[in-house]
Amino acid sequence: MKPSKDISRLIEIMAALRAPETGCPWDIEQDFSTIAPYTIEEAYEVADAIARGDLDDLRDELGDLLLQVVYHAQMAEEAGEFAFGDVVQAITTKMIRRHPHVFGDEKARSAGMAKGMWEKIKAEEKADKRNARLARGHDSEDHGNGFLDSVPVALPALTRALKLHEKAARVGFDWSEATPILDKIEEEIGELRQALAKGDMASIKDEFGDMLFAVVNLGRHLKVDSEAALSGTNEKFRSRFHYVEQALKASGNTLERATLDEMEALWQQAKSAK
Repeated sequence: MKPSKDISRLIEIMAALRAPETGCPWDIEQDFSTIAPYTIEEAYEVADAIARGDLDDLRDELGDLLLQVVYHAQMAEEAGEFAFGDVVQAITTKMIRRHPHVFGDEKARSAGMAKGMWEKIKAEEKADKRNARLARGHDSEDHGNGFLDSVPVALPALTRALKLHEKAARVGFDWSEATPILDKIEEEIGELRQALAKGDMASIKDEFGDMLFAVVNLGRHLKVDSEAALSGTNEKFRSRFHYVEQALKASGNTLERATLDEMEALWQQAKSAK
């Protein structure tokens, strides 16, 4: 088996890894649910390579992400459901259908994307998907029948909270402005304090989640994406902590030996420096 730029070689490799008698024991025992966390992880690593501007890493991480697609398709093919080619056909069909102003006839191309056309196309796709699920004997909705059930459970929690708030707001279930949400956050903090006083871990977890949920909604009203904001703060914390680490090293000290007061003083320097 030799490397190749042809996607068929990657499909062959995946099939070989999953071969019952001669494949890799670890790969053979995997299923959709056990591979899903790796798929999510690889998508994040792609985003990380982009954020760092490392195109060498991006090439490799895109390959890792592509492997995840091939992996799921291989398992689906083994189950007699669909193969990698069907995945490609599905996405090419969708892209052509959603861009009539690019791939349509001359009249469609000259007219461009008409207002409301995108929503119309997506509604048609949803109806087709519903009919296909019914034909297979499944529930008409893949996430349930509730208004908010179409928001994927597997999204990162902050992103899912934002999507839930956004969708509820479409039917008017929303605050009119940001200020009352600050009051709501203070209310949730008060309930968290009460849970802490009782020492009830179940309540502490529940109230902490309520507080985060309210904070995400505040971000939405402030036009601030919570996931992006927290990512920025994470990097800011890492950078400042690295400053502390390097400053201690320069003075012959270490993180392990330094006192909290010493680290705090350097932390304040880091804040002033950047």
